[in-house]
Amino acid sequence: MDEEAKMRTRCHLLDLPWEDVLVPHILCYLPLQHLVSLQRVSKQFHNLIKVYLSNCRTFHLSPTSPCIPREAFCSMLKDNKVLQNLSLQNCSDWVSDKELLPVIGQNQHLQRVDMSGCACLTRHSLVAVSLSCMHLQHLGLAHCEWVDSLSLRSLADHCGGLQSIDLTACRQLKDDAICYLAKKCSNLRSLSLAVNANITDESVEEVAKNCRGLEQLDLTGCLRVRNQSIRSIFHLMAWFTPSAVCCPQAEFAPRELLLKGFRDRPASFCWLC
Repeated sequence: MDEEAKMRTRCHLLDLPWEDVLVPHILCYLPLQHLVSLQRVSKQFHNLIKVYLSNCRTFHLSPTSPCIPREAFCSMLKDNKVLQNLSLQNCSDWVSDKELLPVIGQNQHLQRVDMSGCACLTRHSLVAVSLSCMHLQHLGLAHCEWVDSLSLRSLADHCGGLQSIDLTACRQLKDDAICYLAKKCSNLRSLSLAVNANITDESVEEVAKNCRGLEQLDLTGCLRVRNQSIRSIFHLMAWFTPSAVCCPQAEFAPRELLLKGFRDRPASFCWLC
């Protein structure tokens, strides 16, 4: 077989079916930053990556990856309507409602959203998430001090299937908002209220009463939470067996409560004052 015939029978990467092979079985294993670089190789690769980005379910960069420029973020997600997992970790320094609201509005199947540390967002983004993402299960809002009671209530009203939420250092929130969340989102399995001096025994006891499937509760730095409410968690949630209890200033011994034959279930509480 001559050289010309060999060239005709040789299969190139871009000859493979894009949406049936390349997108779901090859490109999905490449880091996002590599895909962006690949987009600059040729016009064909540019079109291929465009197809991939419009069909990808997860937008998440490694924490060690460089920050995404605003223009690249908008370009990569402008045609995507099937996102299920969105992490804004690598654009937290600049992302605002202007960039995020269009993405949220056209992706109603989001199940996991991490907005932790996004200081330029406002309560409007959280309200948009609550109204658009009815299937939301996991939400990260750590160090988002713009989260207020009204936006959290909107989330509780519309996302009753929420399983985990990180409200670390959301210092505007008080007991009324947390109690409302606990009543509306009774399927919560993981909740962080850490670093919020507004949280008191009222929130802890309401969470214990309503969230019977809770496995993780972080009360680190909640200085107004007293020993009695920590004790009530064990009594009210009689099935609960913590795998790690950290309460260095508590006046009772959690171990004596663990010896009452509670059902073995992995869970953890953290309470550091």
